[in-house]
Amino acid sequence: MKQIYSNIVQFRGNHYDFGYKQGIEIKDSLILINREKQWKVRRPRFTIKEQEAKQAITRFAPGIWDELIGIRDALKWPMEQVLQEFGGYRLDYVKSGCSIVTGKDYFVRNYDYHPKTYEGRCVFYQPTDQGYASMGPSQRITGRPDGMNEKGLVLGYNFMHRKKPGDGFICAMIGRLVLESCANVYEAVDMLKEIPHRHSFSYTVYDQTSETIIVEASPRGVEVRRASVCTNHFEIMKHENRNYLVDSKRRMEIIEKKQDSLTDGYQAYRLMNDIDKGIFSTDYRNWAGTIHTSAYFPKQKVAWIGLGSNEQPAEFNFSNWLRGEDIPYNKITGEVDTEIPFVHMDIDATWQHKKKT
Repeated sequence: MKQIYSNIVQFRGNHYDFGYKQGIEIKDSLILINREKQWKVRRPRFTIKEQEAKQAITRFAPGIWDELIGIRDALKWPMEQVLQEFGGYRLDYVKSGCSIVTGKDYFVRNYDYHPKTYEGRCVFYQPTDQGYASMGPSQRITGRPDGMNEKGLVLGYNFMHRKKPGDGFICAMIGRLVLESCANVYEAVDMLKEIPHRHSFSYTVYDQTSETIIVEASPRGVEVRRASVCTNHFEIMKHENRNYLVDSKRRMEIIEKKQDSLTDGYQAYRLMNDIDKGIFSTDYRNWAGTIHTSAYFPKQKVAWIGLGSNEQPAEFNFSNWLRGEDIPYNKITGEVDTEIPFVHMDIDATWQHKKKT
């Protein structure tokens, strides 16, 4: 078993200052040291044009562009490099897993991915210039794989495939754009229809009304449906699905069979986080191991995050934080069943060193 942690990042202020603070924090971090080595193996196949990226980002959330400028100034990098690392536009994304279940007053998801990509940051940000305050884990610093905003909107995504990518945003930046800009599931659905999508994902959105909507999105189209369980296959755009769906359908069947007996969010969390329930995955080597289980309760503005399996989650009162009460600790900890290095805490988290789990 490997001990892991996520740092708690808290900031209130404008987007530029937030970006600058984050840039200073990561300037000499293992995240950037490892990512620099990772890029040597997986070089981008194209150049990201600054004006094109700026127009795409500012159309949906202008403050995030200011955040990127702040990161640029802190790191003293050319803007092209900042966009390649943190911009979330026209980048590549590799496969992952993930499972989501919603119910009356709760949204619970497993984030399944590769340790060498996990940044170990849980971010609380309250902008003073524009956009909604939000909290959630980060991906590529500026993006969010799941999270909740001040209006009680919750979002999480599920990977489908990388076939035939388009000119658009990757999943984590889409998560951030929606949380930054939308107050409820209907605004989120409208934005997800309008946003250009780089790859194929399902986005599950949920709000204080306990309304759940799943948006199936690819570079070639968007479909909308209502359901309370999502894994890693489309139900409407089935022509977009991968050939191998056995594990995705297995997890969905387990959740659906158990769903009627889930009387509250804690039971849903245990279904997703307990190793013996069949949803939590230890397949880290194949980019599908569960790293965190998160639960969001939008009516109470409370969130839970557990790192690894069989964990009692850390609880965050987002409502109190919005009123100025800081989170009283700096990190959360957990254990995962792998020896694969994590990008934020191990020096050898590069694609040049592969270790079996």
